[in-house]
Amino acid sequence: MIRVLLADDQALIRGALASMLRLESDLEVVAELGSGTEVLAAARRTTPDIALLDVQMPGRDGLAVTAELHHALPACRVIICTTFSRPGYLSRAMSAGAAGFVVKDSPPEQLVNAIRRVHTGLRFVDPALAAESLVQGASPLTDREADVLRTTADGGTVADIASTLGLSEGTVRNHLSSAIGKTQARTRAEAARLADAKGWL
Repeated sequence: MIRVLLADDQALIRGALASMLRLESDLEVVAELGSGTEVLAAARRTTPDIALLDVQMPGRDGLAVTAELHHALPACRVIICTTFSRPGYLSRAMSAGAAGFVVKDSPPEQLVNAIRRVHTGLRFVDPALAAESLVQGASPLTDREADVLRTTADGGTVADIASTLGLSEGTVRNHLSSAIGKTQARTRAEAARLADAKGWL
């Protein structure tokens, strides 16, 4: 049996996924969670073979949880299952240690196939997203530029961003200017929106 942990903040989606997986004779759903903050403790308690994680969840997002699981429980392999087919998310998920990436509008058999493949030690990536990711390339933003744009999305002033991130206002302005140029935006708000849409934040 392949033991699967599910984490998705949308109860209907989580329930539907669990019901679908339970129809397979070789899959066992051992935990269903609605928050990223619950995953590590539940994984330690239930020892899943596969953790099926959404990207956007309350508490800790799926990408942060992927890195935690990869470090704390390397035998548990992670598949990201999300609505957001953004190439940036794919790149960040794989960098965090995910072994698979599936979008929620995929056929059910594709998700089941992904679980079985990843369980055998292989990787699985949604083919259309993999192709789009190759065309688009990696995020041009540095980690610090991404941090500044994330904080910008909250609508604060340069002084607010500097205070939140522990940087000088001049450094924040430099990072914003660079990020605006790299995203080809006109304003910092537009840069944050464009970067988020590509999955870079």
